[in-house]
Amino acid sequence: MEGTGGELGGQGNWGLEDAPGLLARASLPIIPAWPLPLASSALTLLLGALTSLFLWYCYRLGSQDMQALGDGSRAGSVSGGPGGCSEAGRPSPGSSGEPGEGPRTEGLVSRRLRAYARRYSWAGMGRVRRAAQGGPGPGGGLGVLGIQRPGLLFLPDLPSAPFVPRDAQRHDVELLESSFPAILRDFGAVSCDFSGTTPLPRGWSPPLAPGCYQLLLYQAGRCQPSNCRQCPGAYRALRGLRSFMSANTFGNAGFSVLLPGARLESRCGPTNARVRCHLGLKIPPGCELVVGGEPQCWAEGHCLLVDDSFLHTVAHNGSPEDGPRVVFIVDLWHPNVAGAERQALDFVFAPDP
Repeated sequence: MEGTGGELGGQGNWGLEDAPGLLARASLPIIPAWPLPLASSALTLLLGALTSLFLWYCYRLGSQDMQALGDGSRAGSVSGGPGGCSEAGRPSPGSSGEPGEGPRTEGLVSRRLRAYARRYSWAGMGRVRRAAQGGPGPGGGLGVLGIQRPGLLFLPDLPSAPFVPRDAQRHDVELLESSFPAILRDFGAVSCDFSGTTPLPRGWSPPLAPGCYQLLLYQAGRCQPSNCRQCPGAYRALRGLRSFMSANTFGNAGFSVLLPGARLESRCGPTNARVRCHLGLKIPPGCELVVGGEPQCWAEGHCLLVDDSFLHTVAHNGSPEDGPRVVFIVDLWHPNVAGAERQALDFVFAPDP
């Protein structure tokens, strides 16, 4: 049969031979008329909403940076007082007290890390970024078994042990041990009467605790020129070290003296990114070092590597006739902190100019 209708939906009779044409017509999209002014208005509203969202995001980001800056200003300067102590000679909260510590404001750490990334790159900064965001300890809490509690910076995924094997810093350990005679001579040149009856000579810091004295060649990442001139052998050894934290507020080096009967109670260092190297100079009987519940003792002419982010206690239980315990302390990078991470942390924790 022949159809009489001219358009789909018209009246008439259709045959099977007309089916392909009808299906083709039915498959055509039905595009409603859309007025051009209305489309332009919708696009304008969409662009306005996106612009407002972007401006709100920029405002929030700027507010966070200003809050971080304000927190950093309230916390004071990046490096603390001598040996990480207040003016009264007592260790500041969260510091290990032996020797000086670095900055304490988490917002300031994040702000400086962002500045580093803008200048260089985020490449290799995964652990450092997590450390800046998460605060001390895994997830901002306590460390391993609750006995590792760095006061400022916990770098995740670092091997944790109270005492570090000597082979981890073989070059620096062997250099310090070979310099033992020269460093011991330097101590003899700057040593004094620690009985408290006479004022301390220039260069010696106020006592960290009763019977605990120190003379620093590097304090919070800054060289102390007058002390270095008095100790040329020790200074020469420091200049030859490969992993000394010499440009970081976590980095210190110098002589530590503990008189008989003196004791430093349990405390934790500021970060697990460093390893504290103790070179024994004068070790009388009765001296004890307990780190993370593990007791150890120094030996004259030998180095002991300590992760002082673990709770540790130092004591001299000898008699007055035994004389003081003397060690030369140097802060080294943890061997598992990568070069890119060291560069970033040196930038974030750079000493004050």
